[in-house]
Amino acid sequence: MAFSESPDAGLALLDTLQLDAQLGEYHLLHATRADLLRRLGRPTDALPHYRRALELAPSDPERRFLQRRIDDRKASESVVLHAASSMHGQT
Repeated sequence: MAFSESPDAGLALLDTLQLDAQLGEYHLLHATRADLLRRLGRPTDALPHYRRALELAPSDPERRFLQRRIDDRKASESVVLHAASSMHGQT
């Protein structure tokens, strides 16, 4: 749905699925939400969902993938903070 319509449409569908208590503990639900938020340019909002998916992920390959996403977000945040502090130092 997110690919045929939009990430926003995918998020709306996930909201209805998350009402099911069993699906709330499904790691791919959280990973999907995180990815859609990332695609919408909302990586800060995506981070807690990546972390929850990591907690629930049953396999090492999935945990490694999710950890890379989290690490990528932290690295991006560090670059932004460094750039911002550099800009303040120049004024």
